[in-house]
Amino acid sequence: RQVGVPALVVFLNKVDQVDDPELLELVEMEVRELLSSYQFPGDDIPVIKGSALVTLEDGDPEVGENRVKDLMDAVDSYIPQPERPVDRPFLMPIEDVFSISGRGTVVTGRVERGVVNVGDEVEIVGLKDTVKTTVTGVEMFRKLLDRGEAGDNIGALVRGTKREDVERGQVLAKPGSITPHKKFKAEAYILTKDEGGRHTPFFT
Repeated sequence: RQVGVPALVVFLNKVDQVDDPELLELVEMEVRELLSSYQFPGDDIPVIKGSALVTLEDGDPEVGENRVKDLMDAVDSYIPQPERPVDRPFLMPIEDVFSISGRGTVVTGRVERGVVNVGDEVEIVGLKDTVKTTVTGVEMFRKLLDRGEAGDNIGALVRGTKREDVERGQVLAKPGSITPHKKFKAEAYILTKDEGGRHTPFFT
């Protein structure tokens, strides 16, 4: 909950190593109680019991293959489709940069919000002075597209930009929609040792 996971499905693994069905039911009850303690709907969340190893080894389908299919069905039916904020100003954090001979510089990343069309003017913001450029190509999974939208992992060909002028950590954005800042106030939640987080101190 704290890190923003809105919904989940549980797969209880290694059931092939447990002979007592009552023990499996007890474990499921404990899992549901744990989920409820973190404000998830513990009574409603799908809990699938099976064995990944049995599936991998083509063993008994009743604890293997069929249960994995049940898991995927539960994911499809229970996990809501994430909304794509396509109506907001375009923003894409730059994850990588490379050059294509004869074409120019390509920046890659996941579009966080909005839409970018071939021919759109964008800004490269952060770390250095803000620079304006134009997107002359959009590619996804080696297919040329007319546009990219929120949720897409794309490569954007940017006009007149040298490879060394762009780096990971910058963003592509709709002109005038964001400005860089050197400091900010934030509230941070640090996971405890029991939650899988730190068990030694750190200093700022």
